[in-house]
Amino acid sequence: MDILSFIFNIRAEPMILIGTAAASFIAIAHGFTWDDILKSICDKISEALPVILIVASIGFLIGSWMVSGTIPMMIYYGLKLINPQYFYISAFLLGALISVCTGTSWGSIGTVGIAMIGVAIGLNVSLPIAAGAIVSGCWFGDKLSPVSDSTNMAALAAGVNLHSHIGHLLWTTGPGFIVCSVIYSYMGMGIDASISTPENIVNLMTSIGHLYNFNLLLLLPPAIVLYGSLSKKPPIPMLFLSTIVSMILALTFQGFSASSVGESVVSGFKLSMVEGVNVASLSSDISRLLERGGAISMFSSFVTVFSAFSFAGAMSATGSLHTVIHALTKGVKSTFRLVATTILTTFTICACTANGTLPLLLCGDAFKDEYKKRGLAAKNLSRTTEDAGTVVEPIIPWSASGVYCATMLGVSTLDYLPWAILCYTGIIFALLLAVTGIGIAKCQSDETSENIAEHQL
Repeated sequence: MDILSFIFNIRAEPMILIGTAAASFIAIAHGFTWDDILKSICDKISEALPVILIVASIGFLIGSWMVSGTIPMMIYYGLKLINPQYFYISAFLLGALISVCTGTSWGSIGTVGIAMIGVAIGLNVSLPIAAGAIVSGCWFGDKLSPVSDSTNMAALAAGVNLHSHIGHLLWTTGPGFIVCSVIYSYMGMGIDASISTPENIVNLMTSIGHLYNFNLLLLLPPAIVLYGSLSKKPPIPMLFLSTIVSMILALTFQGFSASSVGESVVSGFKLSMVEGVNVASLSSDISRLLERGGAISMFSSFVTVFSAFSFAGAMSATGSLHTVIHALTKGVKSTFRLVATTILTTFTICACTANGTLPLLLCGDAFKDEYKKRGLAAKNLSRTTEDAGTVVEPIIPWSASGVYCATMLGVSTLDYLPWAILCYTGIIFALLLAVTGIGIAKCQSDETSENIAEHQL
């Protein structure tokens, strides 16, 4: 559907809403009333409320981390400590670290990704390899972050506990991480370690140092998020706690006014909030690097969730979505073929809609009964939709993530595709696990959709 959107430069969401309207008219033609369709749509959208809360919380979090100096400090010391010979592996690991803390691959690409590409240009290393390492790291961290909107969507759509979903993802992303680490380390061995830090990076670090006062307490907000993840606490309270702590740190150490801190949390950080600093004298890349975050910046994710769940609701009113899935899975007798069918369906939806989030929502809802019927835990489904959906999206040239990464990093999608190793190893390991039966969890009866939703909230 969205290959047409790519050709004609139309967003996926309007196309999905057109599909929703078409599904509604078909339902009415088959005797369903508008009240039946509206109830089905509202029921589906109500399932998305935990995801919407997570998305809004992430926007608040990034804005507060930016104004407090937490993210800038991570970038500053990450750049300062990088050894040229370990550039590729450093880009991969730094992207993973920032992404797992912030829960946003796009945010990480737009911050540390831009900075690392600047380093790569100054060191005269391969930009496709550098971009591939950055993309792999950012998407690895995103998938394992409890504050990632797409990770929460995948778990919720399949009816899985969030932390159970993240733990199960390690079966495919873990080996991918090892493969990436080995290849990026090997590729960096030929870089001349005597090359000095390029001038543009020195200027960037100097500018960041002028804007913020760094100290160890600025690591407290990500420490709160990591603690919540390791102790399996509900993410939303931990996100709000981290946001509040960040706002206090911004007021205490950075000297921002209360109105500026509030504005950063809601609308995103702006350099104009900094008093007593000549913004024109700063590095030219500083605004693109730091002006991020805010709940309003997450509005596009709200629209995506609303559109996808509206479509699923309209399709569910007549049972047509499950009819399609039944036709796809008819004759599928083995776990391997079920997983392969899920991968093919998820990837096709991702490629056709140019959006990695939509297949999580649509396939998670549509396939979960089929997995349950075959005695397979729903976390197998949520993991597979991640491996073939959001993780693959940045290497699809016309996808939202593919276009975004190519624009931000200045490297075409097809050029960095071979080096974005993590983006395709997930599918490979998912199929291997399905063949061997290793890492395939059986259905458990002690976890219901109700306690899953309660735990996530």
